[in-house]
Amino acid sequence: MIECDADFIENSGGSGVPYDSLRGGIAFYFEDLLRPHIQELLVLHRSDDPAVFAMRFHGRGDLPVRAMAEQLGCRQKAVKKLPVLSAFNLLYTPLALEQSSGERAAAYKASFMSGTRAMDLSGGLGVDAMFLARTFREVVYCERDPLLCAMVEHNLQASGVGNVQVRNGESIGLLAAYPDDAFDWIFVDPARREEGRRSIALDAASPDVVASHDLLLRHAQRVCIKASPALEISGLKRLLPALQSIVVVSVDRECKEILLLLDRACSSDGFVQVKAVCLHADSEEMSEVAGGGEAQRVVGSAVKGFLYEPDPAIIKARLSAVLARDSGLEFVNRSVDYLTADVVIDGFPGRMFRVVECIAYKPKSFRAFLERHGVRGASIQRRDFPLSAEELRKKYRLVESERAFLFFTRDAAGHPVCIYALRCFPGDEAALSVPDRNAVPEC
Repeated sequence: MIECDADFIENSGGSGVPYDSLRGGIAFYFEDLLRPHIQELLVLHRSDDPAVFAMRFHGRGDLPVRAMAEQLGCRQKAVKKLPVLSAFNLLYTPLALEQSSGERAAAYKASFMSGTRAMDLSGGLGVDAMFLARTFREVVYCERDPLLCAMVEHNLQASGVGNVQVRNGESIGLLAAYPDDAFDWIFVDPARREEGRRSIALDAASPDVVASHDLLLRHAQRVCIKASPALEISGLKRLLPALQSIVVVSVDRECKEILLLLDRACSSDGFVQVKAVCLHADSEEMSEVAGGGEAQRVVGSAVKGFLYEPDPAIIKARLSAVLARDSGLEFVNRSVDYLTADVVIDGFPGRMFRVVECIAYKPKSFRAFLERHGVRGASIQRRDFPLSAEELRKKYRLVESERAFLFFTRDAAGHPVCIYALRCFPGDEAALSVPDRNAVPEC
């Protein structure tokens, strides 16, 4: 049963109507979608284009066509983002699904948060609350949107989760009503889109975790804040004195979120550990790189037999130098996170390429270089280079390729170069055995 804040007057449409007066409309919306023949139609047309479905059934007064088309679109996206949960009879809103954690990231968070009681202060679609329910005896889910509260209550029941309490209201107000130390952990994913505008800064989101820092830590020993992957990670200790560690999380080489972990026992001048966690959506495998200070960037004299590109989480966490030091790699130059070595690094957290040739970039002779190697298509990667990828592709009329790569960057001396390389996939011997056009690739 949803518990409501009696003083909370905001609804999903922003009309200022109390929650109780919305119950009828919300109930009608759900009753329509959950009618057996509606559910059967949604299953039958699960692969249909939502727009085509809406046109086909336009004018059917006995069907909530618009709502059904919206659910079809959401369900199709949820299959990839929520492969396990999407098998249940769940309801979604497009925005809530877009902003929700994927299952792999949610499972990772639940792996280090556990205890008797947790509070999810910005519940959204409730994916994080569902996974936290596996590691806590009780989870309190808070959400100011009454429609989402009703959806999540249905989704909890449909997925068999019985230890999550749904509360509708403004999250900080709901939290303040609890006694100190009411929770072991508080999880908060502040809304970064207010009044149609998207923000990255912590103090511009809702709730404002900077202003609420002390209140959060009065009610829980530990706090996990999910921040935008675009957040600048330097200087956060000044905003959040109890900040203990920063965890940058990627899934399948896409940086998904930055987790800020606070601990009440952490002093304001304490050391902040920075860690990158690289996850895979379809497996339990993960890679971690941790550090806290700057490691020296060792730049090689030339590009060697293999080129390595660290996972985006490692680059975002500024841990490429730590990875290079621990793996015996050198940087191609001082400004870009391209690494190189003459050896294969098994289990490298990122992408590995077999270098075919590295040349100084000269526009007049570069076309002849492509013809000599028979390169008609390539994935173009450029960093610290005067031309954009689009300009290079158009200039040399290159189609896309999953295997061949052209890296446009600079060498150790700062001169423009192009590295032609073939991507090495797991278990792939073909790229590893490519004959050298130059015995030792030199720039």
